Amino acid sequence: MLNEGDQAPDIHLRTDSGEDFRLSDLRGKRVVLYFYPKADTPGCTTEACEFRDDIRGFEEKGAVVLGISPDKPAAQARFKTKYNLPFSLLADEEKATAQAYGVWKEKNMYGKKVMGIQRTTFVIGPDGRIEKIYGKVKAQGHAAKVLENL
Repeated sequence: MLNEGDQAPDIHLRTDSGEDFRLSDLRGKRVVLYFYPKADTPGCTTEACEFRDDIRGFEEKGAVVLGISPDKPAAQARFKTKYNLPFSLLADEEKATAQAYGVWKEKNMYGKKVMGIQRTTFVIGPDGRIEKIYGKVKAQGHAAKVLENL
């Protein structure tokens, strides 16, 4: 389990455009890394669109927004295009990053226990340490709350 103040695990994944991405390449910048369960589902769309709508505020505060889910890069690309998302989406197909960040959890969906992403956001400081963790996020209003606390 990660805690605020811990070094953020490095990430090496493919982006929605199929490019290699490493979190360590953003050292020196503040990163808002939000984990979501599945591209183009109602809650995930709400959350992504709210980050999109507030992107100028994040940029003004020097923060890079990144979304991450277990979807394939092609699904991420469709989601990004459909909703005109101005930030990269990362494809964690093997769920290794979700496990490293402690967000791959047992969930109760319609009375059935399943494994999945627990909607969580990490604010990672320029030094690579976790500044803030937002757990069990409710999609609506979340981006504004993160922006307000930056």
